[in-house]
Amino acid sequence: MRTTQLLPAVVMALSCTELVAEQAPMETMVVTATREGSLLKDIAGNTSLVTQDALKLVGHSHIQEALARVPGVNLARGNGQEYLPALRSPVLTGAGACGSILAAVDGIPLRSAGFCNINELFEAPSEQAQRIEVVRGPGSALYGSNAMTGVINVITPSVTEKSFWSLGLEAGPHDYSRLKYSQSERMGDHGLRADLVLAHDGGYRDDSGFDQQKLTLRHEYGTENLSYTTTLQASNLNQETAGYVNGTDAYKDSDLQDSNPNPEAYRDATALRLATQVVYTLDEQRRWVVTPYLRYTDMDFLQHFLPGDPLEENGQKSLGLQSAYFHNLNEKLKIIAGLDLEYTDGFLKQSQDAPTRGSAFLQATIPEGKHYDYQVDAIMAAPFVHANWDLSEKLSVQAGLRFEVMDYDYDNRMLDGRTAEDGTACGFGGCRYSRPADRDDRFENWSPKLGVLYRIDNDTQVYANVSQGFRAPQATELYRLQRAQQVADLDSESLDSLEIGLRGQQSLVAYEVIAYAMKKENVIFRDSDFFNVADGETRHLGLELALSYSINEQWDVALSASYAEHEYDDDRVLGGIAIDGNEVDSAPKHFGNLRLGWNPVANARAELEWVHQGDYYTDPENLHSYEGHDILNLRGTWQVNQSTRLTARATNLTDREYAERADYSGFSGDRYFPGEPRSLYVGVEFSY
Repeated sequence: MRTTQLLPAVVMALSCTELVAEQAPMETMVVTATREGSLLKDIAGNTSLVTQDALKLVGHSHIQEALARVPGVNLARGNGQEYLPALRSPVLTGAGACGSILAAVDGIPLRSAGFCNINELFEAPSEQAQRIEVVRGPGSALYGSNAMTGVINVITPSVTEKSFWSLGLEAGPHDYSRLKYSQSERMGDHGLRADLVLAHDGGYRDDSGFDQQKLTLRHEYGTENLSYTTTLQASNLNQETAGYVNGTDAYKDSDLQDSNPNPEAYRDATALRLATQVVYTLDEQRRWVVTPYLRYTDMDFLQHFLPGDPLEENGQKSLGLQSAYFHNLNEKLKIIAGLDLEYTDGFLKQSQDAPTRGSAFLQATIPEGKHYDYQVDAIMAAPFVHANWDLSEKLSVQAGLRFEVMDYDYDNRMLDGRTAEDGTACGFGGCRYSRPADRDDRFENWSPKLGVLYRIDNDTQVYANVSQGFRAPQATELYRLQRAQQVADLDSESLDSLEIGLRGQQSLVAYEVIAYAMKKENVIFRDSDFFNVADGETRHLGLELALSYSINEQWDVALSASYAEHEYDDDRVLGGIAIDGNEVDSAPKHFGNLRLGWNPVANARAELEWVHQGDYYTDPENLHSYEGHDILNLRGTWQVNQSTRLTARATNLTDREYAERADYSGFSGDRYFPGEPRSLYVGVEFSY
């Protein structure tokens, strides 16, 4: 282990010997861990929060800026609203890698279990969220597939008790502008709320930028024993996408930083979700919670990262039901039992206007016309049970078990096999893309969890968890094949996890320290023959810190820090190199941020943020790497009076040349998404 790798993590830890990040009070109520309101101090496991106050201060234009405050979360920002996720994991890439993290709004997944999208969080209304809750590690028995390394749950705001409206306007460089509007009204037993975001960004790179709209409508109705909460969420994104810049250290070249090698690239995405949560209280000990929902998505985007820039069109229509029965059997024993059901009708098409000829590297020809055109009907069913048993005033045991079945019915709407659309053979090397014949696939998985919580005193707890997470193969991994592969014989990925944590809170200090060890099996990847296979293994060891310390009434400091070792643990040979024991690519050992807060006067706050990204390898062979970076951001907010609030944020204060994402491709070599130069955003919000 190199000393230079450890130094930033050690400095960050020692600079805050008595602290660990923006830690919410342990009396805070959260819902993600148990699907009901639970105090943080009663959960045998970690749940991190990005609070509403923090979200207002950050004022993020990309969700990466907000989630950087959470240990273990390391989103690699792409261009526009795009990103690659990482949650107690390397940065995830590949057709189905997004299936490792469950992204949800109010507990409803943004996408169906077998149809994830790597960028799906850009659909969530995070800009106006009440908070964002993050569970790191397998998402218990309550979530199942796709909650393998964790859950990111965006909680939307409730209807306020008093009438309320607000209008926010923001402006920034590159023709950036954003409008945020909220209104809330109560009329007897009924409550109504609307939240709207309209954003435009001209893009800091050539021929880039986006327009995005998000709308959330909420209706609440309640009687003594029965309540309904209905939410309708809609989002639309029209993005002109800038691709990678190529060449070693290209992100440092002033002529390349703001260039766009793929001016033709774009992404158009529309999503609509409707859900009604029904809570029926039988008595003080028993209640039912049932949430039916509908989901619709449609997306077109040019895959600028692939040879030939093929166009992908995909979409889903889903009908689902979440149900849970909560029963307090006595003062010490509580159980939650339920059934989750979901039906999805999904499709995917890929096409190309002109052929891409074979080469020594490709060893295959990409024909013009359609490459894929298929439909998949999927059914998911998952019964589960979870129990919390207080053995004494100090000791609690929490256990859960989930059984999940996923059925795919795949229909290929083109000719089977490895041909062009009209059935003709391709030239040099044959056709790159292959279409399997119609088939059915079924995956069955168990997900157990056992947790122990020990209360040292009212302000300090220690906990331990043993759990297993999983994800069924995604439809794209099963049916979007290449070269000579006709069938992808894949198993579900599984993750065995052990974590031990200590958390506490006094008047000035709040902290959480967590150590974890994980082993992932049946890792799905594309081998050197471009076949989708599932015999990979990786191992993961990590330490996470979240600390905060109030120096005095005006000054405070907070830290979010992560150290992790992610390594290959299988016999793969790539490029003639055995990778067993190599570091997983796109997996920095250390990252995090340190924040210094200042409250100069009442109702005003400023924050200086240091964001650290450690170095990492960009290929499995560990032959290419990115040096990492350190960025400074400054933010401020001032509540001038009851109706007016001013905001300002300066990003990349030192105008550092850095890469949001570094990658290595055998086709194009080193490639990067350059980071945005120093930028200033200012805003004003009026409310009543």
